[in-house]
Amino acid sequence: MENNTAEDQTAPEGDELIEGEGAEAGQINAEVLQNIPVTISIEVGRASLKIRDLLRLSQGSVVELDRLAGEPLDLLVNSTVVAQGEIVLVNDRYGIRLTRVVPAAERLKQL
Repeated sequence: MENNTAEDQTAPEGDELIEGEGAEAGQINAEVLQNIPVTISIEVGRASLKIRDLLRLSQGSVVELDRLAGEPLDLLVNSTVVAQGEIVLVNDRYGIRLTRVVPAAERLKQL
């Protein structure tokens, strides 16, 4: 049975996260960072239902949301609101036109 110590363990060669040979410790390669996938979603509104009301839903039921018509929609990145906007139609597909980008300081308060 082999016993590895911290001295025996080394980082894998060609570590893509660290940039170049002369890079400072902890410097991240921007190209690798830019290729990390994130989930983007648009939130029209929310509703809170009791389970009995949820079980009564059927085709044609209407669920009332907490937003008024015309209010901006939230654009979320990994469940964090980063912008607000309005729905647009682009070549028969829905899109969002950003009307406000949430400042980074405000986003940090939400974490």
